[in-house]
Amino acid sequence: MTFAIAFPMIDPIAVELGPIAIRWYALAYIVGLVGGWQYIKFLTKSFPGNITHQQVDDFLFWATIGVVLGGRTGYVLFYNFDYFSQNPMAILQVWKGGMSFHGGFLGVVVAAILFCKKHKLPMLSFGDLLACGAPIGLFFGRIANFANAELFGRETDVPWGVIFPNGGPNPRHPSQIYEALMEGLILFIVLFILSRRERLRQSPGLFMGVFIAGYGIARSIVEMVRQPDVQIGYLSGGSTMGQWLSVPMILIGIGFIIYALRHQNNDGQNKKGTERA
Repeated sequence: MTFAIAFPMIDPIAVELGPIAIRWYALAYIVGLVGGWQYIKFLTKSFPGNITHQQVDDFLFWATIGVVLGGRTGYVLFYNFDYFSQNPMAILQVWKGGMSFHGGFLGVVVAAILFCKKHKLPMLSFGDLLACGAPIGLFFGRIANFANAELFGRETDVPWGVIFPNGGPNPRHPSQIYEALMEGLILFIVLFILSRRERLRQSPGLFMGVFIAGYGIARSIVEMVRQPDVQIGYLSGGSTMGQWLSVPMILIGIGFIIYALRHQNNDGQNKKGTERA
């Protein structure tokens, strides 16, 4: 018999105070947002743009709205439109799971653009700060998916396969943990290492590009073992919706990286030309 790990019996409610119940799912999102917020505040002193702690504090509310509205809207439109069009009240039941990263990402992008225009902040520099903190939220968000026993992987015979409550009798890839590690921990480490270099910090858009492309690559890889949503299944050539949504991110991220590096090189050439003059 194939070795498998039984899914831990996790009470979905973390804290219950009378009629108020705080679920692990919501708590993970809160910890991710707060953790990313504090890390971004830490980075403001070393990144260009003269972005203040107060401005980062103010954006937290905007980011929260963007994540929740964008994430839920993306899930409704991209993954389960038929169901929610027939059960519109279910859209509000976010505690039951069902959030799309790509939708949440677009929600935060819109929030950031509006916020930067309102406060006259440099969009690329602000985006770089957000990109460095985003993996923290992704890490805890994927842990929340695991605690909710949702978005699990395909059946497997690897020794760390997990038998999920709603995944049938056979072990499956804990794809939520793979994503927590790749989209969260590893991407955070890569961005952290890059952020230690002053020359790279002076290339607006670079960190945003690395994050966007890095997420797209990580997501595309994990989708190879992640179980597609039952209402969608596999698409052309055995691909998945997650992969189709990630390809544009990879291309856009690479575009930002190229732009940032060219901008950096042009600055360097201009400085050398001034020195020779």
